[in-house]
Amino acid sequence: MRDTLKALEELQKVDLQIAELVKGGSENPRRLAELESQLGAGRAAVETDREKLADLEKQKKSVEDLLASDKDKVKKWEARLTEQRSPREYTALAREIDIAKKQNTTASDEIVELAKQAETARDALETRESDFSESQTGLVDEMKSLRAAMEVQDAARKVLDEKRAEAAKAVPAQTLKRYEQIVKRRSSVIVPVVSGACNGCHMNLPPQLNNQLRTNARIDVCPSCSRMIYSPEAFEKAEEN
Repeated sequence: MRDTLKALEELQKVDLQIAELVKGGSENPRRLAELESQLGAGRAAVETDREKLADLEKQKKSVEDLLASDKDKVKKWEARLTEQRSPREYTALAREIDIAKKQNTTASDEIVELAKQAETARDALETRESDFSESQTGLVDEMKSLRAAMEVQDAARKVLDEKRAEAAKAVPAQTLKRYEQIVKRRSSVIVPVVSGACNGCHMNLPPQLNNQLRTNARIDVCPSCSRMIYSPEAFEKAEEN
């Protein structure tokens, strides 16, 4: 029974180390996801500004092309104006020329406005790219540090898992089965009885159970928390004998 107790304590020791390791690195995946989200949002914002600028430049180019075409059209109409023989045809063509020139003036004003908007969008994009470039460096550096820490944790976890597998081999199958059931709910599974109370839940044991544990080197179950319990003094006496 002494060997079983030692094996259980060794297994519990490894499990506590695993729990501490997991707890210490529990924030790393969450923080990494948060940084990746920030990085993605920053890139998306830059891309949105680029698309806005590109759209404005495309609109400006479209109006400029249309204006150039309309100006050519007006020149041709003006050249044909002197060729008109009837006053009616002359008046109709002159009217078309006048309307076209007014539309061209409106198009010119639109081009100026689009140029202003494009300039504003270009300045905003440059600022956005500069800010993102600066923040990206810090984000990427922190992400690298987190990934490195997670790799170290994974390596440490692998070592502990192997150590746990070895420790579990030393525990009798039935006892190991009970241990595995308890460890799912409790951080500590095997605890001593101190002054007649379970050192896990600190509840007093029934007198009869307490006496049995004190006089026999055995492992029992706490009626309050279901942990595995034992009396250190009983095991010390058994070892002396």
